[in-house]
Amino acid sequence: MKVSYLLMALAVVIVGLFMILSSPGCASIVPPTGGPRDSLPPVIVHLDPRDSGRLFNEKKITITFNEFIQLDEVQKNLIVSPTPKVNPIVNVKLKNVIVTIKDTLEPNTTYSLDFGNSIKDLNEGNVFRNFRYIFSTGTTIDTMVLGGRILVAETGKADSTLIVMLHRNMDDSAVIKEKARYVTRVDTAGFFRFRNIAPGSYKMYGLKDESGQRRFLSKEQLFAFTDSAVSAQSMKNDILMYAFLEKDTGSKKSSSSLPVVAPKKPEKEKEDTRLRFQTNLSGGSLDLLENLVFDFSPEPLRKFDSTKVVLTDTAYKPLTGYHFKRDTSNKKVELIFPWTEDTKYKVIVDTLFAEDTSGRRILRTDTIFLQTKKNSEYGLLRLRFLGLSLKDNPVLQFIQGDDVKYSYVFKNNTFLAPLFRPGEYEMRIVSDRNKNGVWDTGQFFGEHRQPETVQRIRRKINVKANWDNEIDIQL
Repeated sequence: MKVSYLLMALAVVIVGLFMILSSPGCASIVPPTGGPRDSLPPVIVHLDPRDSGRLFNEKKITITFNEFIQLDEVQKNLIVSPTPKVNPIVNVKLKNVIVTIKDTLEPNTTYSLDFGNSIKDLNEGNVFRNFRYIFSTGTTIDTMVLGGRILVAETGKADSTLIVMLHRNMDDSAVIKEKARYVTRVDTAGFFRFRNIAPGSYKMYGLKDESGQRRFLSKEQLFAFTDSAVSAQSMKNDILMYAFLEKDTGSKKSSSSLPVVAPKKPEKEKEDTRLRFQTNLSGGSLDLLENLVFDFSPEPLRKFDSTKVVLTDTAYKPLTGYHFKRDTSNKKVELIFPWTEDTKYKVIVDTLFAEDTSGRRILRTDTIFLQTKKNSEYGLLRLRFLGLSLKDNPVLQFIQGDDVKYSYVFKNNTFLAPLFRPGEYEMRIVSDRNKNGVWDTGQFFGEHRQPETVQRIRRKINVKANWDNEIDIQL
């Protein structure tokens, strides 16, 4: 009986195996996947000489990792402090990073080699981030710390491509003529920290160093400075600097976008005797927040006769109460009028209404047809700023992209616009020291004038058309 049961069980197993092996779904053989992708950075397994050593007098440092290594822009990433006259040479050999010191080391000095993100594993490129190797040529290691934050003054944002420098030489010219004693990086939030620096007083500067020379070489470089020397006698981490372009870029004023289309070149290379101009109309529609603008670029005007321009209704009945304003470049003329919403107008221009410096005029009397937008195409915007101080003459800026679309000088903590263009906006508040309504840059040489500061408001607003947009903003 037991033998019979065993034979029956064996038969069932054989049949089951036959069915599994003969099934079409199990015929394909799947190769092994090789396991999950390696996402771990390399690990140091040996340092020769050891880190944080004293009485250092070597010419070579060997850093051994647990896997094969590659270097990425090491000379750009490596920061040696104090700054040497000759940078060390860094090579890689299999699992080793080898640093060869070419400079004569100063006695009783703490050195640090900051590799940034230049060390990666060979296979997956995983970065061994922010490795610092420290040694001292004396018997002690300096422990002083200086830190803080640097922001771009005009925008209130951080720029992680900036560096911060410490100079022993207190003369202003040192930032041009000499390399800094110490250099450190800025992180993505604008914070920086000097570590293992010697006690003493320093001049501190921030810089966008695209040339890699770590000097202030052009007024088109972002640059920052402290008003006075900083002391490394104690651990200080609250230094705040604002970077600016010393070359005044015109302090981007609030503007309305004006499409200017370059005229096509005529097929025949003959002089065009016609005066050409563009307007700020979009499909014949005029923004209620703007006036009608004539743009004669690129040539400036020599003559403009306002009596040769007539604003009328649709029945050609002349209207009154309008006037003209020319800009300082003499290339734009603005027709100012209290426009009514959803209304059609005509502007009649005579051949003698304008003449540019080349003597060109329009060939015949022309009529411009326009219609103003409806109030419902805009939104009401009311903003209440909680915690706003008026002592620094705050100016509110509305930003789209990199352009300041509107500016508003605060009279109280509330902003109200019955008509506001729909869209998403960033906002920032300028401390307008000179009360001119725009942000002003700084100047280092001569005046030592800091730029006006900007407080960036992290919250964006989305203005909806035909809607009462009311928002409270806590500063």
